[in-house]
Amino acid sequence: MIAGEREVFGHTSKGEAVHRVTLSGGGLTAKVLTWGSVIQDLRLEGHDAPLVLGLNTLDDYLRYSPYFGATPGRVANRISAGSFPLDGVEYQLELNENGLGHLHGGSDGIARRNWTIVDLSADRVVLSIIDADGRGGYPGNCTITATYQLRQDGVLSVVYQASTDKTTICNLCQHSYFNLDGNDTILDHQIMLAADHYLQVDDMLMPTGSLIPVAGTDFDFHQMRPIRRQVGGQQLRYDHNFCLSTERVQKRSVALARSLHSGVTLEVRTTEPGVQFYAGDKLNVPISGIGGRPYDAFSGFCLETQVWPDAANHPRFPTAVLRPGETLRQETDYVFSRS
Repeated sequence: MIAGEREVFGHTSKGEAVHRVTLSGGGLTAKVLTWGSVIQDLRLEGHDAPLVLGLNTLDDYLRYSPYFGATPGRVANRISAGSFPLDGVEYQLELNENGLGHLHGGSDGIARRNWTIVDLSADRVVLSIIDADGRGGYPGNCTITATYQLRQDGVLSVVYQASTDKTTICNLCQHSYFNLDGNDTILDHQIMLAADHYLQVDDMLMPTGSLIPVAGTDFDFHQMRPIRRQVGGQQLRYDHNFCLSTERVQKRSVALARSLHSGVTLEVRTTEPGVQFYAGDKLNVPISGIGGRPYDAFSGFCLETQVWPDAANHPRFPTAVLRPGETLRQETDYVFSRS
């Protein structure tokens, strides 16, 4: 399909047409779906394999996708017990994770709904959705836009903006699973994270409120090293927020990943105070993905730039509160190169 054009990818159960658009620029080609604001496919010139995990049909996404390439929200990541206080009111959200916690905005969050194309050109698409007051338990009508643009020098630019008519919480992220060489596992990828602390979590992966220094631990990624790390004969489970700052700041480089097999490197630059590094240990998709690839454990990794998880229940964490008259703006660049 020609860059800047749209095609019908499928229809929702309500009969809504889900569109797919193709973008091209800066040595990258991307395919983006209106369903979930999903980045379905991403390719780098000179490297044949897809850089992200994606599925072939809309039905596959509806049935099997663990947020592949989606935009979760209204609040990405986890909220303990699905509840939070805000301006003296206690809000209860849907408990969509094992009946105990709230994950990625709920079962019908914005990652599982159809967005609207606001603007489209050869290298850029702007998508929009309104998350209604009371949906999933969230207060306020929240208008959200996602702008994906392919810029010079291999940059996938992701900009999220949000506004509300009632005080609420909002935290968005791009949930692509990356694989920089097309092999079945990403455990031999190397990674570096510019974080001195990570968030301690309980058995439900909910933050306890404690920040743990990474120095001298299996979570120290100050220097490039493989994701592969055995503890007691088992690969260490990485699904943790790495603390970059205590507030949103000017965009800076926070992560670097590379495959020695392909020579492809990914640099992440973001405004966000945290990055959730997930190594994909729970992946177990019973169908093949794009290119006929199986998606089993450790087939892809996520670098989800965002406010720290469960921030609404931890006053010392960076805030996720959004008030009327304010505009949330989150910017992340995923920069790809090949040596």
